[in-house]
Amino acid sequence: MRKDKVVATALEALADVRDGASFAVGGFGLCGIPDVLIQALHESGVRGISVVSNNCGVDGGGLGTLLADRRIARVTASYIGDNKEFARQYLGGELEVELTPQGSLAERLRAGGSGIPAFYTPAGVGTPVADGGLPLRHAPDGSVALASPPKEVREFAGRQYVLEHAITTDYALIRAAKGDRHGNLVFNKAARNFNPLAAMAARIAIAEVEELTELDPDEVHLPGVFVDRVVALTPEQAAVKPVERRTVSTPPEGSAS
Repeated sequence: MRKDKVVATALEALADVRDGASFAVGGFGLCGIPDVLIQALHESGVRGISVVSNNCGVDGGGLGTLLADRRIARVTASYIGDNKEFARQYLGGELEVELTPQGSLAERLRAGGSGIPAFYTPAGVGTPVADGGLPLRHAPDGSVALASPPKEVREFAGRQYVLEHAITTDYALIRAAKGDRHGNLVFNKAARNFNPLAAMAARIAIAEVEELTELDPDEVHLPGVFVDRVVALTPEQAAVKPVERRTVSTPPEGSAS
């Protein structure tokens, strides 16, 4: 008999989370982020956590809400973006940040979920990503308090590759368009970015789903073996899908909006 993994509320799904836990969080920008679970994690009062995500939300949105309340101690991400609080805490020495190429970050999560301890990639060869020296933590005066160490580089078929280590975490917070009671999930378009990989890399993966339904095995993107808890969103919660940026430029003064 297959296990029913549905949990009544997001707070209940996070009941065993403790200070200092590590989280892989799905989504890309604000697309496909597990916003309800993030808000529940904020309500839980947990502190000193480590986060692995493509980015760290925006000011006042997504993971940015946890940043604003100093709940996050370390971030592994591919970029900072327009999150001014993220940049301020990093440059001010309040936050440890490991920046890694986006493709390498995705593969590090996938490797962690596949039992692969490390892999070689050409991304970052000849840069501080491989050579070391990237600031992991700044001092309050702006100097580098902790820098990244150099990584192993080897040659294969005449090309240089850098060794990247897999990532595993205590928990994953992810969002899916559809899911069943057994944890099988389907993602919608770009919301598929990083969500399956985050779930694979975690010891306990928690999914919020917009629609709890029966699934045809042929449509499943992530099998339930990788998912431990499912939270069904209300229609109101499922409808909230924030946009990171609605315009790419400022209209000229006097032009029609």
